[in-house]
Amino acid sequence: MSKKPAKILIIDDDEDILHAARLFLKKHFTSVHAEKEPDKIPSLLKNESYNVVLLDMNFATGATSGQEGFHWLNKILEIEPSMVVVLITAYGDVEMAVRAIKEGATDYVLKPWQNEKLLATVSAGLNLHKTRLEANSLRSRQKLLSADLDQPFHDFVGQSNAMQTVFSTTQKVAKTDANVLILGENGTGKELVARELHRQSHRADEVFISVDMGALSETLFESELFGHVKGAYTDAKEDRAGRFEVASGGTLFLDEIGNLSLPLQAKLLSVMESRKVTRLGSNKPIEIDVRLICATNMPIHEMVTENKFRQDLLYRINTVEIHTPPLRERPEDIPLLVNHFLKIYCKKYNKPLKKVNAATLKKLEKYQWPGNVRELQHALERSIIMSDSNVLQPSDFFFPSPESKEDGLVFEDFNLEEIEKLIIRKTITKHGGNISHAAKELGLSRTSLYRRLEKYGL
Repeated sequence: MSKKPAKILIIDDDEDILHAARLFLKKHFTSVHAEKEPDKIPSLLKNESYNVVLLDMNFATGATSGQEGFHWLNKILEIEPSMVVVLITAYGDVEMAVRAIKEGATDYVLKPWQNEKLLATVSAGLNLHKTRLEANSLRSRQKLLSADLDQPFHDFVGQSNAMQTVFSTTQKVAKTDANVLILGENGTGKELVARELHRQSHRADEVFISVDMGALSETLFESELFGHVKGAYTDAKEDRAGRFEVASGGTLFLDEIGNLSLPLQAKLLSVMESRKVTRLGSNKPIEIDVRLICATNMPIHEMVTENKFRQDLLYRINTVEIHTPPLRERPEDIPLLVNHFLKIYCKKYNKPLKKVNAATLKKLEKYQWPGNVRELQHALERSIIMSDSNVLQPSDFFFPSPESKEDGLVFEDFNLEEIEKLIIRKTITKHGGNISHAAKELGLSRTSLYRRLEKYGL
């Protein structure tokens, strides 16, 4: 029989107990350390990584209060918060063991124990310890991966009055649980505002879940947002929590909410009013606790007037509205943004820090930026990659010909890719940055248009 790789620490002042436990557990686990003196616990934990600690509750001769056990339990968890501690206690001390579990112990075994029970308890503790370590590792990785995003107003640079209003409103509403609606064109930083609202809230240590409502089909809406049980539909192979459940305790960001059909709006409103979700295929409601942030680039108030968006749902989601201004309305922020992105991408591509000359900056400030900050970001990234000079020139940035007229297009050459790029840019400008409308006019799906925007760095 192969032994499980694990390090077990047993602490008890009874040498017979220590010997019996070590002898039995040694048959099943690779390392078992027995210790009679609890004073050695701190040094043992600092010098060795144990998976499970078996701890007696009473050490002094005749002691029955368990105070020493509680002291050492707290000490162990202070040194190693994720440690799994299993108590060793006499039959008459079950009430004490229950109290200890409330204070952080994982389980208890009664003296004299049954070997099968002891093995099962230690094995369960071992699995729990593994799960805790994995959770801690994932949490650490998530914090590292999100570190840049979680900087205050990361990539959200600006000194214009419009941006100062956004910063001020964000900071005021972040501390509350008020639902927030963020309005603005594509590329203006709506998700950055949502993340900052989460970062400054009392939910900051909980999850931030983002959902692109525009990418959800009618058939997948309920399953994705509310979850499903096994067998709810053909491909439902197992129970699955929806985004509302996963985000419970944290923040749920619903992007492109203006794309929802009226029937789906009704379902969303019902969940918001009851603060409960019912998984697809189940009748059991599940309580949820989320801070809801929504965003759209569509004229949602006009949509209410046109009966395309429910007024009662709008009231639910916009306790506070934040408007992210388009870049063309804050040209004074372009120099700041340029310097910001130059530092980021020169470092990313291991290039010396580049600069832009006055003529280049003037060209960037004159351009209307239909794709807003996202377009500027991609334009700078592309120019840094392609330019061999340490000073970026106007020729490093390709924009539609200034000779282009409303009644037609003037091409500088007939390169098909350049023509397609120019037409896409022109159409997006025409529709004020609205990707859905631009895609419809171009005869493309939103996904296809996004793919071309990525391809051309728009």
